[in-house]
Amino acid sequence: MRHAPHLDFLMVFLVLLVAAPVLGDSPVRDHDIVPEDYFDLISLGNLAVSPEGDTLAFTESRWGEGKEGRHSELWTVARDGAGSIRHTFDSFAVSSVVWSADGKAIYFLGRDKAGRDAPPHDGSRQVWRLVPGEGGPTAVTRVDDGVQSFALAPDAGVLYYSVKKKEVADEWKDLREKFEDLEYGHGVTWFTEVRKLDLGSWRDEVVLPADRVIWEMSLSPDGTRLGMVTTDDNELIFKEGWSRVEILDVASGEVTRATSQQWRENHPSPYGWIDDLAWSGDSRALAFAISYDGYASRIWITEEKDGTWDLQLVQRPDLVTFAGSLLWKGKDRTLCYRGETMGRVHVYATQKIGGGNQGLTRILAGGDIVVGSFAFDKRGGKLTTVFETITDANDIYTVKSPENFDRLTRVNPQVDTWKLPQIKHVSWPGADGDDCYGILELPPGYTEGDGPLPTIIELHGGPTSSTKYRLRLWIYGRALMASNGYALLSPNYHGSTGYGDEFLAKLIGRENDIEVIDIAAGTRWLIDQGIADPARIGVSGWSNGGYLTNCMIVAEPDMFAAASSGAGVLDMVIQWGTEDTPGHVINYVEGLPWEQAAHYEKASPLYNLDKVKTPTLIHVGGNDPRVPPAHSRALYRALKHYLDVPTELVVYPGEPHGLTTHENRLAKMKWDLAWFEKYLLGQEEETPAED
Repeated sequence: MRHAPHLDFLMVFLVLLVAAPVLGDSPVRDHDIVPEDYFDLISLGNLAVSPEGDTLAFTESRWGEGKEGRHSELWTVARDGAGSIRHTFDSFAVSSVVWSADGKAIYFLGRDKAGRDAPPHDGSRQVWRLVPGEGGPTAVTRVDDGVQSFALAPDAGVLYYSVKKKEVADEWKDLREKFEDLEYGHGVTWFTEVRKLDLGSWRDEVVLPADRVIWEMSLSPDGTRLGMVTTDDNELIFKEGWSRVEILDVASGEVTRATSQQWRENHPSPYGWIDDLAWSGDSRALAFAISYDGYASRIWITEEKDGTWDLQLVQRPDLVTFAGSLLWKGKDRTLCYRGETMGRVHVYATQKIGGGNQGLTRILAGGDIVVGSFAFDKRGGKLTTVFETITDANDIYTVKSPENFDRLTRVNPQVDTWKLPQIKHVSWPGADGDDCYGILELPPGYTEGDGPLPTIIELHGGPTSSTKYRLRLWIYGRALMASNGYALLSPNYHGSTGYGDEFLAKLIGRENDIEVIDIAAGTRWLIDQGIADPARIGVSGWSNGGYLTNCMIVAEPDMFAAASSGAGVLDMVIQWGTEDTPGHVINYVEGLPWEQAAHYEKASPLYNLDKVKTPTLIHVGGNDPRVPPAHSRALYRALKHYLDVPTELVVYPGEPHGLTTHENRLAKMKWDLAWFEKYLLGQEEETPAED
């Protein structure tokens, strides 16, 4: 729906008003958090600092209504916090925000849904240009079917952009083209073509033909080289095991491969995916990351030396897990990134990288914060971050020193009135005698001695991920359950990030084992602390959290009075054979099904479902490619028709692995609340009165 212009300007005024400093008394925290509050939260992203550092561009993402998802729009704010300005409207879906080198214009990807038949107003994704203070955005590209990605040359006179081109293999080509609406396992590939657009003459030419798939590209600061993450096929499975870094000389068209397939031979697993390209200021080194399921991500650089590209592994501090956002600081050889440790996410900087050497690593932004993104000015002297704390949702902050920040925005002022959960980072003895960690949330006003509470054990996905030390109203239970009187423990079990590489990798070969011990131990610890009522404990999770929910109700059939299993694996063989990233299963089970048959069975809850007693609510997206709905349907069939365990199956039609619409996310929260109210609080669903 398109808004009237005067309403849009009114929205800008209101945002400026709420972003201003609060005068007088602080707001009273008198609001109990409810599911609908989730959809009022604004998320910030795509942070970009102007070359001189005086203006910040970013996106605000808001939820639509009903079947709508998030809408992302472009904003700017002065570095002194002197007001925010909104620049796009009507669900423009802004991403990939960059400044021109002269600081006069902002370029980004976006979709104008004006409803016309031809680009750029047909809803296809195009490159747009905005000059702050000179009206709205103008389209730079007008490409049929839209643009995948772009890179802006340093003089802003040239734009490189990529588009998809379909190619049908020669074998069976006639049949594939005759029945083109059918889905084929292979033989139809969408390759990537790179084009060069002169922004003065508007001449458009091909600089790299469509003979490879490009997942990411980055132009060197001097404009001479284009770094690319490429594969030979567009199926996602190729990115996790066969992706490579290639470098295009834009003048000659020559492509050099920086990472051979043999480069992976000494890695912890061959099934890692490459991303996060970042050029050094001198254009002679390209940083990138390779990430794995089950092992710590690694940071690499490839550096030009005498016409060749040498590889160097960048060392991280102990207990720091790479969390993304590679970025070189100014013109020197200092590489920065987000690093996770003990539930916090900080900005780290490693100095003097190159020639096989590296200097010290220090924290640029730290403390009890979870950094979502960061950016520098052209010189690398002014650092700006987006982060969250245990009392505040995300906002933009300038960094004065590693733990001293100036807040520039207040995009979620309503949070100031919320009755906040009490959030703690806790630990208990876990498997193998190791300390295990997690995030504990207690209801507002709860004090020691109030007696045990109904409790939810909330299990994060991944598993190469973690629950962070921050305020989070989340569709999987955080903040919401505490507001409804529950204690909630989110264990960061073995295999979680932020607690060291050894703690992370111990899960390899031990799924449905070591982390199950951790979770059960954490639950018993919570009982021993007098916090959890042993008769009223539920378990819940999505993705790997759903898998672990399935594992827990098998391993501990008397521990949980209710469960909510979302998009959870039931059988590892089916998971390997149907998911879009099968390297996940191969890594953890340490081989293919015919190589590790017994191990696949041991890791699968399916073969011991006869132990289950726990009433289980099951959620799944109808088109989930990551954990296909067959797992959830099989779990439902077993519990409902063969084991007589109370169960409900909720399928969200058309949804992928994560729920994308307002309506479906609200339904998920409402179902969970009702399920746990019935089985943990003894509150039956209300039946409407008859007329």
